[in-house]
Amino acid sequence: MRLVLFQPEVPPNTGNVARLCAATNTPLHLIEPLGFSISDKQLKRAGLDYWPFVDVTVHPHWEAFEAAMACAGPTRMVLTSARAGTPVHEFAFRPGDAIVLGQETRGLPDFLHDRYPDRVRIPIQCQGVRSLNLSTAAGILLFEALRQTNGLAG
Repeated sequence: MRLVLFQPEVPPNTGNVARLCAATNTPLHLIEPLGFSISDKQLKRAGLDYWPFVDVTVHPHWEAFEAAMACAGPTRMVLTSARAGTPVHEFAFRPGDAIVLGQETRGLPDFLHDRYPDRVRIPIQCQGVRSLNLSTAAGILLFEALRQTNGLAG
């Protein structure tokens, strides 16, 4: 399993996702441009002292990430959306999936939705809530994916 943040904007969200990745031994891929410096104080604070345990790769753009994944072997891109896609509890994750989360303010761009058909969403019961926080969503999606693929050892 891999978590991919496409052009993240909020340092504490990325720090919390990095901490999640450290705890689950899940590679984290960040697609530039980032809305902060990788040495940002808030980013480091949110990730606490777990950064040495995070397998993080920063890619200068989406195409560089795609090229890296092509070299790593078959990888299914699973796009996330607040409104479209299969509910997370009904989606069939597979080992090696790359769960792709979009920007906090805009989500994922149309070119990705045009390119990749696999989409997952987290059902939201209250119509007044537009979406979940990025790091909360990442945790829900990753743990369901790991549960389904027997990746929750220990």
